[in-house]
Amino acid sequence: MKFLSLLVLSTSLIVISCKKHDMDMDHETPVSKLNIDFPAAYVVNGESNSISVIKLSDNTVAGTAPFGSSASHDMSMGNDIMWPHHIAINSNKTLLAIGVPGMDLSAGHGMGGVPHTGGGKIVIVDAVTGMITKSIVLPAMNHNAIFSPDGTEIWTSQMVEKGKVLVYDATSYQLKSTIEVKMEPAEITFSSDGVKAFVANSGSDTVTAIKIADKAIIGQIKTDKEPVGAWTGADGNMYVDNEEGKSITVIKASDLSIVTTIPLEYMPGMAVYNSTNNELWVTDPMKGMVHWYTKSGIIYTHGGKFATASGAHAIAFLKDGKTAYITNQLASSVSVADVMTHVETKEITVGKKPNGIVIKQ
Repeated sequence: MKFLSLLVLSTSLIVISCKKHDMDMDHETPVSKLNIDFPAAYVVNGESNSISVIKLSDNTVAGTAPFGSSASHDMSMGNDIMWPHHIAINSNKTLLAIGVPGMDLSAGHGMGGVPHTGGGKIVIVDAVTGMITKSIVLPAMNHNAIFSPDGTEIWTSQMVEKGKVLVYDATSYQLKSTIEVKMEPAEITFSSDGVKAFVANSGSDTVTAIKIADKAIIGQIKTDKEPVGAWTGADGNMYVDNEEGKSITVIKASDLSIVTTIPLEYMPGMAVYNSTNNELWVTDPMKGMVHWYTKSGIIYTHGGKFATASGAHAIAFLKDGKTAYITNQLASSVSVADVMTHVETKEITVGKKPNGIVIKQ
């Protein structure tokens, strides 16, 4: 089975980068002893079961929040958290939501048509102290957990054959809605106008569009093979990374039409639109690179690529769009890149197999 074989392969290909690592960091300082009242990047370390907090002013690790019992207000909540994946922050920058699938997704996300029935979790973390405030046990494996645009809800997927989206109240943590989607839904994202949710159904090669207000399904969009996430663009488009199809499907969020499909020569890790440079950035995990594509109308032209480190995965831009942070899953690092020159300027050592990243400014 492709997915399982990739997982086995990934465990034998962990590469430690020899480039310019920042080795002067205190990785053992618990974040709970800090007051994170500074602009920061939160990085989820899948294998280390922790969050590294990068201080944006000097790009050093200010501390690490472990997912253990000592990191939780409730001593029973952190003991069985394994392989945390993607991370989101609420609208007032006070809480973090982490999807915990419970298995290593670093070599690829698709399930090869075979459902995984193991349970997942949503973990809520205080963005200032790094302490776990809530752990929600789910019936099945999930991919991410994300706050609704207004911060009142938490959405997550259930990556099984009869796919579902679960919506929880962000205050009481009670289940509010269950929405049936297609096979093996992975990432859930929201349109830039905060009106629609998009669910990438990896097992059915579709994206489901849902109206956030009433939870009604308003469209099913056919994509290339094995979509993982419909990543939100400030230009009103959603950028779907199709892992097996090795392509990006561009969807116009307003009317759910397909704008174009961008063919790639590699399996994409994530696609993120940079409005400052009018560019689409796509990670290339197998070669440890970031590719960028210039946009002119509906035409996307490959502009070039630059090296980060092995297992390049998630991308996050600062507000001004001039600096990028890229997690490198197999190098246990985060690359800092200058957007204007397309050059890596620093590589920061974090925990093992960093996946998701979110920025608080």
